[in-house]
Amino acid sequence: MNFVASMNKNKNTRLELNRLLQERNEHPERSEAIDRQIEATFKQTHALFVLDMSGFSRTSIRYGIIHFLAMVHRMKEIVTPAIAEYGGSIVKQEADNVFAVFPEVQAAVDCARDLLKRAVAVNTMLPDSQDIYLSIGIGYGDVLMLEEEDMYGSEFNLTAKLGEDLAERNEVLITESAFGQLQEPAAEQWEQLDFSISGLELLAYKAIITPGY
Repeated sequence: MNFVASMNKNKNTRLELNRLLQERNEHPERSEAIDRQIEATFKQTHALFVLDMSGFSRTSIRYGIIHFLAMVHRMKEIVTPAIAEYGGSIVKQEADNVFAVFPEVQAAVDCARDLLKRAVAVNTMLPDSQDIYLSIGIGYGDVLMLEEEDMYGSEFNLTAKLGEDLAERNEVLITESAFGQLQEPAAEQWEQLDFSISGLELLAYKAIITPGY
C-alpha cells in the first residue's frame, strides 16, 4: 500500500464529497460545520507534482494523433517507475499529463531532475520525431484528496499552472511554498522568476539544469 492509500480511511470518495457539498448547498446555515467535516475527511498535505509532455499540438499536427499517443505511452513507461522509486504516488493521468504527490519536496525535485536525465537518454536512441520533452511543476501544500483519483486546492492549481503552461521543455519550476520546504537550497541550483497571471503576481523558482541533460 502506498503512502497516500495508507492515509485514506475509505471515506474520501467522490460520492462522499458530492454528498457533503449537496448538504452544504441545502443547509447554508451549517456550512462552517460541513466545511470542517470536509477538511477532516479529505484534506492532506503533500508535495505536489505536475508533469506535462511538451509539444502536443505541434507533434499531433505534424505526425498525427496515433504517433503522439504512442509517445505518451512511452513517456508513461519512463515516468511511472521513477515516481514510485522516489516514494511518490500517481494520483491521476490525463492525456500527456501526470499528476502525483510526494511525501516531501526534495524527493519530488530529485525525481524531476532524474526524469529529465532519463528522457535525454531515451531520446539518444530515438529519431527526432519521437523525442520526448518534459515540463514539470512542483508545489507544496494542502489539497482535498479524492481516493487517489483526483485532488483540489489552490496550491495544486498553481502547481498545474507551472507544469502545464509556464515551464518550458526540459524545465522544472517550483512554487514559493515548495521552495520554502527545501533544506538550505544552493543558490546556484535555482533561479528566481516573477510571473504575472491574470493580474496576480507569482513568485516561482526554476531548477538550474547542468549541461548534459
